[in-house]
Amino acid sequence: MPEKQPAIYILSNKKGGVLYIGVTSNLAKRVYQHQTHQDDGFSKKYNLNDLVYFEMHSDMLDAISREKQLKHWNREWKIRLIEKANPEWLDLSKSIL
Repeated sequence: MPEKQPAIYILSNKKGGVLYIGVTSNLAKRVYQHQTHQDDGFSKKYNLNDLVYFEMHSDMLDAISREKQLKHWNREWKIRLIEKANPEWLDLSKSIL
C-alpha cells in the first residue's frame, strides 16, 4: 500500500458497536495512531481499535467529500456498508500495516 493515498475509514470497538469515521492521507499510520491511543479523543474514549471498513480515493477532495457523506448517513446505512464488505466485522488493520 502506498505510504500516502487518501482514504476514508471506519473504526469500531466490536461488531455492531460504536463507529468512528475518519479521513487520512496515510491509512496505515492513522490506524496505528488510533490503536496506540496517541491522540486523546473519541476513538480513545470508546476504545475504537478495529478497522472495519475503508475506501481508497484518488485525491483528498474526493475522500473528504465521501467522509462528509458517510457522517450524514444514519447508523443502519453505515452498518449495511460495513457488513457488505466485512460481514464478520474483522479488524482489517492487519492487512494494511
